[in-house]
Amino acid sequence: MVNRDVPALDDPVGQSLGGHHAHLARRLGRAATYLPGVATFSTVPTGADAAEWADLAALLGPGELADMFSSPATPPPGWEPVFSLEGRQMIWSGTPGTGHAPAQTAADVVELGADCVPEMLDLAARTQPGPFWPRTRELGTYLGIRDSGTLVAMAGERLRPPGWTEISAVCTAAEARGRGYAARLVGALVARITARGERPFLHVAETNTGAIALYERLGFTTRERVTFRGFRTPRDGS
Repeated sequence: MVNRDVPALDDPVGQSLGGHHAHLARRLGRAATYLPGVATFSTVPTGADAAEWADLAALLGPGELADMFSSPATPPPGWEPVFSLEGRQMIWSGTPGTGHAPAQTAADVVELGADCVPEMLDLAARTQPGPFWPRTRELGTYLGIRDSGTLVAMAGERLRPPGWTEISAVCTAAEARGRGYAARLVGALVARITARGERPFLHVAETNTGAIALYERLGFTTRERVTFRGFRTPRDGS
């Protein structure tokens, strides 16, 4: 059942770019997107007119990707569809002191700094957890687990609408799966997020049934089904 008591989650990209991530935003009129290398997520108002879509195209440049994330807004003719993926938005419903309470950060969970970016990019390329770019770690805290010095699992914070933090880039190298690393990292992030008075949420592809089952075990429930869509701006710049 769709939960409509948290309208900030209806437009997590726009709410993040207009708030916690304003320092990472590029804006023109009411169109906005992230700085290059941070994320490709973009936003326009619900019911945007042709001029507002033109502003977004001007921000991105001709023939560039506008990742509209879960926005239902439809661009005018000339914008080429790139992808469409069914997914769901899940919110953490656990309560400290219950069986769903997050465990404290384990000793082998470490914070990943700027010097770890090459390793993070390599792990993301091998595991495909979703979009991950050279500056993505600037969106929030990223945690990892190493095996004999090699980064084999990570997860981090991405979108930050008011009162909420998205958990993203949850991934484990093939050779390290089955050890509970994803659950440990998500639990550590939940602990950090709730400690500062915010609530965790995340997005997952509908086909990723294993991840959905894991998140449900960790106390996440489905808020609503969404469709992730991307478009390419007109190549002629119009």
